[in-house]
Amino acid sequence: MKFVSFTRLGRAGFGALVEGGIVDLTGRLSYDCLTLKQAILDDLLEIAGDYVQDRRPELALSDVALVPVIPDPAKILCIGVNYVAHREETKRPEVGYPTVFTRFADTQIGHGQPMVKPARSNSLDFEAELAVVIGRGGRNIAEEDALDHIAGYSCYHDGSVRDWQRHTSQFVPGKNYPATAGFGPALVTPDEVGDYRTLSITGRLNGEVVQQATLDDLIFPIPQLIAYLSAFTALSAGDVIVTGTPGGVGERREPPLFMKAGDVFEVDIPGVGLLRNPVVAEM
Repeated sequence: MKFVSFTRLGRAGFGALVEGGIVDLTGRLSYDCLTLKQAILDDLLEIAGDYVQDRRPELALSDVALVPVIPDPAKILCIGVNYVAHREETKRPEVGYPTVFTRFADTQIGHGQPMVKPARSNSLDFEAELAVVIGRGGRNIAEEDALDHIAGYSCYHDGSVRDWQRHTSQFVPGKNYPATAGFGPALVTPDEVGDYRTLSITGRLNGEVVQQATLDDLIFPIPQLIAYLSAFTALSAGDVIVTGTPGGVGERREPPLFMKAGDVFEVDIPGVGLLRNPVVAEM
């Protein structure tokens, strides 16, 4: 199934994406289940499937504004340099452990919402990524059990303000400008995706392919990431793991290719979704 988070008439809600629109699930699975994160916390996604079966859509996509799939995750754990081609273009050495940094929830935007190029920088770079949303949390999750802890997958655009990212060895400043992380359009459950390693991922800037790979190119596969991350922090339902970007980023091109106002970037993962965000200048 596919689930979306949205706002409508000034209120937050969530629903199942079906042919022709959305079946509204806000308050339908239980009276106090008003968000997709709460549905995951309460283990209600299977119940949602039973509820949605044979129901016609109640809302058109045009009736709502899509917001980040999980607007308020407790943790967003991002993985850097996790494709060989990207490691090679950055001239980084091989490492024995994943490179991990954090992103703040209030930097996220939904499908169709504008990504904001900061006034302080002309180095806003694109990064197409696959996001993993945790369904069942835990500590010290074994690799062989890790996929059972996933609620679903989505597209992620980890917009990076490169000059601020390079101020120090820590990435955080360049990864947390407001409205620089696209997340959506939908959460797609593992049964619908199948083997994530067969997925392709493409990043397009103004319709031109600038990044392309398959998910089996990950240096640290998803089960290994979940095992590693859960060793040092307890993962919770609704947490987000952003798995890394392929080669082809704008900073490493000659000449560099950065996003500007008027551009449109797309993350396309067939079977998961197409995330599109226009770029605007900070006012």
